[in-house]
Amino acid sequence: MRAAVVDIGTNSTRLLIAELDGGRVTRELERRTTITRLGAGVDADGRLSEEAMGRVYGALDEYRKLIDRDRSESAVAVLTSAVRDAANGPEFARTVEDRYGLSPHILSGDDEARLTFLGATSERGPHDRTPALVIDIGGGSTELVVGAGREMTFHVSNQAGVVRHTERYIRSDPPAQPELEALAEDVRKILAGNVPDEERPAGIHGIAVAGTATSLAAIAQDLEPYDPEKVQGYELSERECRRILERLAALTLEQRRHVAGLHPDRAPTIVAGAVILLEVMNLYGLSAVEVSEHDILRGAALGLH
Repeated sequence: MRAAVVDIGTNSTRLLIAELDGGRVTRELERRTTITRLGAGVDADGRLSEEAMGRVYGALDEYRKLIDRDRSESAVAVLTSAVRDAANGPEFARTVEDRYGLSPHILSGDDEARLTFLGATSERGPHDRTPALVIDIGGGSTELVVGAGREMTFHVSNQAGVVRHTERYIRSDPPAQPELEALAEDVRKILAGNVPDEERPAGIHGIAVAGTATSLAAIAQDLEPYDPEKVQGYELSERECRRILERLAALTLEQRRHVAGLHPDRAPTIVAGAVILLEVMNLYGLSAVEVSEHDILRGAALGLH
């Protein structure tokens, strides 16, 4: 079966077209990412702006052509934090369906966690019971999912995201140290309040998915152009992540746009993303995380078709 999934997130709109067989992704035909910043201003205004929705529609115009070209038998859209939080989110979802023929799924936190975990662990053996923590840092929220095999045992959606926290705390260019400290402190409090001590088992294996983690892995390797095969499975240490954060935070926004491995459109939010990842690693005592290209896109392809 050939399936298409569009992930309409707070910071980016992404496309996966894949062939499925026997509950596995056997081939990826197309993968695209467009930074659309749908969640810009939602934290303050409670609504998706016309400008932000227009950026998403521009991406979907292109994606619909690719879906038609590859003759996908099924096409769905998953909509996450920004759409959940916005008063006009349901209206936006209807437009996505009516205009682009994408079956919309406004995911609850439970759904988002389940599909993210499914995607991140889809290549592990079915009998691998190693406890895993999947870290999905998005624009408006950070999902933490714990489980073993294909089963999640704990998850939480934290209202800490790269767009949300950049807008809240970063005013200077480059960011001022007090801004970074305030951002980190807020994330630390959010995580500590949402993750009970008993859900922080020692020896858990960390898997970090989505744009922050993959960008940091690419920066660590100076990948130009981006190479998903070198990003998939990359071990990013806490020390290396901290070094990259210190480097990026010392640069202006314009300078960050030219960092090898970093897509220019992620330059405005990558500092907040690195702070969030470090706070999660510290919470769980992780000295490193495995970076994975397999995330909610793959999970939705497997779980919604």
